Amino acid sequence: MTTYKDAGVDIDKANEFVRYIKERVKSTFPKGALTEFGGFASGFPIKGYREPVVFSSTDGVGTKLKVAQELGVHDTVGIDLVAMNVNDVLTTGADPLFFLDYIATGKIDLEVLKRVIDGIIEGCRRGEVFLAGGETAEMPGFYPEGVYDLAGFCVGVCEREEVITGKEVSPGDVLIGIRSSGFHSNGFSLIRKVLKDRGVKLTDKVEELGKTVGEVLLTPTRIYTKEVKKLKEKVKVKALAHITGGGIPENLIRVLPEGVKAVVEKGSIPENPVFGWIQKLGNIEEREMFRTFNMGVGMIAVVSGSDKERALEILGREAFHCGHVEEGERAVEII
Repeated sequence: MTTYKDAGVDIDKANEFVRYIKERVKSTFPKGALTEFGGFASGFPIKGYREPVVFSSTDGVGTKLKVAQELGVHDTVGIDLVAMNVNDVLTTGADPLFFLDYIATGKIDLEVLKRVIDGIIEGCRRGEVFLAGGETAEMPGFYPEGVYDLAGFCVGVCEREEVITGKEVSPGDVLIGIRSSGFHSNGFSLIRKVLKDRGVKLTDKVEELGKTVGEVLLTPTRIYTKEVKKLKEKVKVKALAHITGGGIPENLIRVLPEGVKAVVEKGSIPENPVFGWIQKLGNIEEREMFRTFNMGVGMIAVVSGSDKERALEILGREAFHCGHVEEGERAVEII
């Protein structure tokens, strides 16, 4: 008699994975969550808001997954998955509430997926969200053995009057950058090409960084929930840009209204040596670097010039003044 397991789908193993998640995920649940992990959907009461606006985001980790799978290190990409979504929601002014994941694989490897979930739960802790649910799709014949893909979904909420749109950005405003932790989860197709072309292995040591190539690349994406919440409490934030694929130019322009341009002073961005390393290794032009990587800036806040010092004081050593806004054609100029 032919069974689903004969076709490559192991329901018993999938159920065991769900049981593992149910035990691990309890620590992320807030009071009032209308959910039982493993059900068909989850609920969360919207309390304490007069005119709530709900925001949502979806994103993945890209080809950084190939690095993780080649090295057999699976927890850090779980953190990345949460980070990419939570950071996007933060730019709207919303407080992230909950997160959902989608894992697709050819065959469930319990130990591998447990590590992925462990990373997702750690990311939820850092992002101050709870893991409301998800989907694990076992798809034999679609994904090669040992390969999985990830997607994430985040929902947040804020008062309508607190929505950050960027419409109020005006000449005289300043740009406040917050450090990234490294490459985050963007530019990995270029990084992998450079490594392949130069014959560099993930296990090779990068002497100037004191780490292996794999350790450098799998540094988790920084999550900015705490920093953004602190800043919003004390300062009027006119715009927030999460610096992801496309770098500073392609992301900062997304929050600018017509009639103004942002001038970014590259010399004011604290140096992160990982970018100099990959630029030298791949002989990459500076313009291409800025259009591909975050270059050490994971999030940029736009505030009034009068709030500059206060914003820097609130954010502490991880923040820096990196430019200003002036009148002109809508654009981002890096000088």
